[in-house]
Amino acid sequence: MLPPLVIRGREFEWGQHTYVMGVLNVTPDSFSDGGLYYKPEKALRRAEELIEAGVDIIDIGGESTRPFAQPVPLEEELRRVVPTIALIRKHFDVPISVDTYKARVAEEALAAGADIVNDVSALRFDPEMAKVCAKNKAPVILMHMKGTPQTMQIDPHYDDVLAEIKAFFEERIAFAERMGLDRRRLILDPGLGFGKRFEDNLKIIKHADFFRGLKLPVLLGPSRKSFLGQIVGKEAPERDAATAATIAYAVLKGVDLVRVHNVSFAKDVISVMEALKEVQ
Repeated sequence: MLPPLVIRGREFEWGQHTYVMGVLNVTPDSFSDGGLYYKPEKALRRAEELIEAGVDIIDIGGESTRPFAQPVPLEEELRRVVPTIALIRKHFDVPISVDTYKARVAEEALAAGADIVNDVSALRFDPEMAKVCAKNKAPVILMHMKGTPQTMQIDPHYDDVLAEIKAFFEERIAFAERMGLDRRRLILDPGLGFGKRFEDNLKIIKHADFFRGLKLPVLLGPSRKSFLGQIVGKEAPERDAATAATIAYAVLKGVDLVRVHNVSFAKDVISVMEALKEVQ
């Protein structure tokens, strides 16, 4: 049994339930919802919708990390993210994660009211990030990515995708602990779509419980990803049903968190799957 994580009085009982992280991109160019919530007032209304849908964590990001996306300058990312987090925190007590690999963005976001750092680089891209997270005692999501957003989909290759991701996590967990982070506040994300081939993504989902061997909570982010488009032949906004299928499978595999755009859809899927799991 993994120890629970308490954020703003809410207890996340890992291994007992699959929780929902709702995506809120304050970007003009994210692959699914770029530009929709670019202004803080629109982001606030979207946060309210996510909360009404039952979201457990709102994940706010100011830089698209879709394949081949260009980096956003630090000051621009700060301008997008920090006022939005401050505005949402002023109105709501929902747990918030900040999706960034920049230490200064993380630090200012945490000061503005964020609770969790969701780092797609797993503390690799900014040498100050681990120090910021340790100082603030912030839970950290460590995500696996091969390369960078600019290079990750240029002919990625694995001999054994599961074993290689596990080895990556083992190294990153050890690094985080050396830097003063509490292991009990780490969450692992295998990084669907981040430097993965079509077959790699499917294998990660099918064997998601493999990563539970590391004795840490596991997050999956399948929402509207291009590998689902390859299966169903639909564009990103029409991939919620395909996403729901992966969520259902993730629940069966004991995944602790799913990161999604359509929170209401995900909550319904999880409720049904968990009810079925209870039947003897």
